[in-house]
Amino acid sequence: MISDTHGLLRPQALDFLRGSDHILHAGDIVGADLLDQLAGLAPLTAVRGNNDYGDWAQTLPESVTLTLGGIVIHMLHDLKELAIDPVAQGVRVVVTGHTHKPACEERSGVLYVNPGAAGRRRFTLPVSVGELLVDDGRVDVRLVTLDVP
Repeated sequence: MISDTHGLLRPQALDFLRGSDHILHAGDIVGADLLDQLAGLAPLTAVRGNNDYGDWAQTLPESVTLTLGGIVIHMLHDLKELAIDPVAQGVRVVVTGHTHKPACEERSGVLYVNPGAAGRRRFTLPVSVGELLVDDGRVDVRLVTLDVP
């Protein structure tokens, strides 16, 4: 998982994502070329963030629900805009971005995960990415702070 790249795809983020079965980008991509680079690593699903403009961005959904490894995942950029009831929809994981703060919290059996921001550092927040580890119907989350200058 990656989010809030804001046009900057760091080599450390690429290294982390290399070998992924599927890449999720939770918005604020700020450039189609960045999506092309990620799609070259693994199948890619991305949503539009509040800083994604132009024709290329209009092709991206604001939210998407997909199933990976038997786990139903709903992704959108800003959690405040969540328009579904994840529990009622059978969603196990909600992936978001926007805040630039890496976080993982479980509520009512749903994991709410924000991988943080992998682009330019904002204030003193870490530059980070995340991983959903799916195995036999079980999902674990790993959030990783990237070693960047």
